[in-house]
Amino acid sequence: MQYKPHEYQEVSKEHILGNPYCALFLEMGLGKTAPTLTAISDLLDIGEITKVLVIAPLRVADMVWTAERDKWDHLRHLKISKVLGTEKQRKKALAEKAHIYIINRENVVWLMGQLKGSFPFDMLVIDELSSFKSPTSARFKALKVILPLISRIVGLTGTPQPNGLRDLWSQLYLLDRGERLGKSMAAYTDTYFNPGQGKGHVVYNYTLKGKRKKDELDPIIKLLGTDIYEKEIYSKIADICISMKSEDYLNLPERIDRIVEVPFSEALRKQYSDFERDCVLELEGEQITAVNAAVLAGKLIQFANGALYVQQENAAPLYKEIHNAKLDALEEIIDVSTGSVLVAYWFQHDLARLKRRFSKGRVLKTNKDFEDWNAGSIDIGFIHPASAGHGLNLQTGGNTIVWFSMIWSLELYQQLNKRLHRQGQLNAVIVHHLLIAGTMDMIVWDRLTDKDAGQNRLFEGTKAIINRVRKELLQIV
Repeated sequence: MQYKPHEYQEVSKEHILGNPYCALFLEMGLGKTAPTLTAISDLLDIGEITKVLVIAPLRVADMVWTAERDKWDHLRHLKISKVLGTEKQRKKALAEKAHIYIINRENVVWLMGQLKGSFPFDMLVIDELSSFKSPTSARFKALKVILPLISRIVGLTGTPQPNGLRDLWSQLYLLDRGERLGKSMAAYTDTYFNPGQGKGHVVYNYTLKGKRKKDELDPIIKLLGTDIYEKEIYSKIADICISMKSEDYLNLPERIDRIVEVPFSEALRKQYSDFERDCVLELEGEQITAVNAAVLAGKLIQFANGALYVQQENAAPLYKEIHNAKLDALEEIIDVSTGSVLVAYWFQHDLARLKRRFSKGRVLKTNKDFEDWNAGSIDIGFIHPASAGHGLNLQTGGNTIVWFSMIWSLELYQQLNKRLHRQGQLNAVIVHHLLIAGTMDMIVWDRLTDKDAGQNRLFEGTKAIINRVRKELLQIV
């Protein structure tokens, strides 16, 4: 097929060619791979590079880059070696003669060990740069050591700050070795953030300096439309990072977000209220931490979904069913939907109950499952958000998503929705959210739809419940 790039793709290619180290923050669906491959082809043609290393999520490494190469006439001369599979297979792939070597991010540490301090590539491309957002991760540390040996680096992601602006530091460090945001995460944090909740020397979350309520903002900050520190961070990275949103460049079909308020009987509401109080009482006397906040939130979300894990001694956890309210609501949606329905679940007991209620449903997990979905041969698809990430195209199989379980991760939430709402989708995409009023569902939804950092969402949500329950108990006493 002849390559006729969109304007933004041409801009992206020129950005890579003009900057030895840079990032493309292109929203999901815009297509980052084609312009990157085109830039690589151009650099190979002029002799500036001879070998490229691409680090990507496993599915992307295995499927997306070669599929994109095969799709376009001007890229088919590129030889790609996939450094995947067993250690023997990876070593063999490294020894092959190729233009581009692709490895999954889980094997970065292994690769650096094989290279023994050398870097026989002229260019590094990190597909989904946000997966290197943790400066304490082994993969980040492995790359940090060999940065001085890399002459060209490109970072690609649609979600550069899934949990807030602190996520940017390590990603930018891999590009410029601290030139823009500082040489250490600690210095960056001290400059731009205030510590939030914590225990002793351990801080669980941070807030951006200067973040205040709108009525407290200085006139100059109002004029700028953002907070001073946030604006400063963006301005420091603007020369090497370009950011684009799909709605600005693609003629996408409408996306309709629908809240489906699931009915709850008075008996179930009392049962939930009692359970909520008991969960909070389990935490009495403890300062809220990431661990017990997640435990509390998880239990309450499970209850809203209709089942709870029950841990048996020396055995795998079982689950206890409580109600079918969400299953009934989902059945109504499926009955009136035209076409295939994609159902997002979180807990394994969600999936077990979904499969029992909807026997013709199928879990989407393998490449064959995804192919069958896109071919229209699956009426109901069950998918876990963590398995529906980067490089997965599901837009030809259906246009309806139902969130059976709410999740805290804005990144996973956006990623899954973009699997259907992307280029190639011919119909309006309808995203249903099954929510039960007065439960953790609504708290997660409220936090998810604002722009706070992910961990802040969890803390603030669980703290609100704890404070409310404590007040109720004081009134009883």
